Amino acid sequence: MNIAVVILNWNGRSLLEQFLPSIVKYSKEATVYLADNASTDDSIDFVKTSFPEVKIVQNEVNGGYAKGYNDALAKIDADVYCLLNSDVEVTENWLLPVIETFKSSENIAAVQPKILDYKKKNYFEYAGAAGGFMDKLGYPFCRGRIFDTLEEDKGQYNDTTDIFWASGACLFIRKSVFEETGRLDEDFFAHQEEIDLCWRIRNHGYDIKYIGSSEVYHLGGATLNTLNPRKTFLNFRNNLLMMVKNSFGVSIWFIIFIRMILDGVAGVKYIVEGKPSHCLAILKAHFSFYKNLPTFVKKRKKSTDRRKYYTVSSVVWQYYILNKKLFNHL
Repeated sequence: MNIAVVILNWNGRSLLEQFLPSIVKYSKEATVYLADNASTDDSIDFVKTSFPEVKIVQNEVNGGYAKGYNDALAKIDADVYCLLNSDVEVTENWLLPVIETFKSSENIAAVQPKILDYKKKNYFEYAGAAGGFMDKLGYPFCRGRIFDTLEEDKGQYNDTTDIFWASGACLFIRKSVFEETGRLDEDFFAHQEEIDLCWRIRNHGYDIKYIGSSEVYHLGGATLNTLNPRKTFLNFRNNLLMMVKNSFGVSIWFIIFIRMILDGVAGVKYIVEGKPSHCLAILKAHFSFYKNLPTFVKKRKKSTDRRKYYTVSSVVWQYYILNKKLFNHL
C-alpha cells in the first residue's frame, strides 16, 4: 500500500524544524511530502537542505486548508493520503496499525489515530481526540473531548471503532474515495471542512475508523488559536453551511432556526466573558451564512445512504444542563 504523508505548510519554518524530524524518522512505510501554501519565509529552503528525502509540492496561492490540500494532492499519486498538520509529532510504528486497518476492508475509507496533547501528553487534544461525533443540532464533539473538557488518557479509548468524522489534524483517506466524494470543499477555506468531507464519505456508504493503537501528539492552535475571532467566525459559519449541505429533509430548517438562537446565547456568553470581538465574529458568521446559503442549497444532493450521524440529540443540553462532561457519560 502506497501512503503519502502530506504536510500542509504556510510560513511554518519553526514548526517544521520542531516536528518534521519525528515524521521523517517514523514514516519509513510512506513517502513524506511538504505541500507549501505559497510561503514567504524560508520553509522550502530549510526542508530542501535539512530533509532532502522530503518531496516538495508548491502551491501558487495560500488557499487555506481546503484549497491547499486539493491543489497539492492533485499532484501526488498514492493509494492513501495522510493529511497531517505541521504541528504534529508522530510516534514509532504509528503507520503500521493504519495500514493493517485499511487492508482489513475496502469499505474503510478514512482513519484517524489517537490524538494527544503535545503540551500535556497524558491528555487528549482538542482537535480530534479519540474520534469525532456530532449531535442532532450539528455540534461536533469527540471521545475524549466535549467542548473545552479534555479527558486524561487512561487507556479508555485504546480500541478500534467506527466514528462519524476524523480530525483534519491527522486524516488518512483513500485517494479513490477522496476523488469520488468531491475532495475538500474550498468554500470553507478552513475549519470543519474535514467534517464535511467525512459526512459525504458516510453518505456514500463508506466507513470511518478510529485506531487507538496509533498515537500522535498535536500542538494545536498553530495556525489560528482559540483566542482568534477569525477562528470563531469560520467555525460558526462553516458549521451552519455544512448542516445545510449534508442534512436531508425539511427538518434541517428547524434545526438551523434553533442553532441561530443558541448562537445568540453563545454571543452573549462571549460578552459576559469580556470577549466582544468573538460576539461580533458570530454576527459576521451569520451574515456570511446568509450570503452563502443559495450556493450551499444547490450543493444539497439526494443520497440513498444518508446514515444517522448523531449519537445524542443535544450535547449542549447534556454538557451544560445535565453536567455530563465525559463522552462515556452521554
